[in-house]
Amino acid sequence: MPFMTNPFPNDPDRKAIWTMLVQRDIDAYIAGDWSMVAGDFVEDGFLGINAKASANPDTWRIGFPTLAAYRDEWLRQAAETKATAFAEDPRAAIYRATNLLHIDLTGDIAVAHKKFDGTIAKADGTKDVLNWQTLYFCRKVDGVWKLTGFVGYMPFPMGGK
Repeated sequence: MPFMTNPFPNDPDRKAIWTMLVQRDIDAYIAGDWSMVAGDFVEDGFLGINAKASANPDTWRIGFPTLAAYRDEWLRQAAETKATAFAEDPRAAIYRATNLLHIDLTGDIAVAHKKFDGTIAKADGTKDVLNWQTLYFCRKVDGVWKLTGFVGYMPFPMGGK
């Protein structure tokens, strides 16, 4: 499946960031297993901003002042997803809805632009809509890419140019 294939086979840095933010994140989320991604974060100084589906930065708030706060919400959402009866493979659907083709790199820091745009069919005939974007801030630590924070739950698309 092409949407499950890393689009950066010849770029080691972008390939590693894509693997961390798409492949490992989706697999861990579907399994509900934080230990699969726990090593991907820099805990000290971690910050997650919740854009609350608003294009207006004045309404954005500190949603995750610590990595523990983010972990707890991630686990809550993963458990909710795991408890949902789907009419299709949720892992494949999340991959299909995920786009991480823009990663801005400068030395040992990066901003990864991850977008979600799709649906997951539920067994009851409804669907979960995946429609937001996140900017992930990454830093190479001892030769390995790690997450230092993010601005998430922004609308997708964001709006005008």
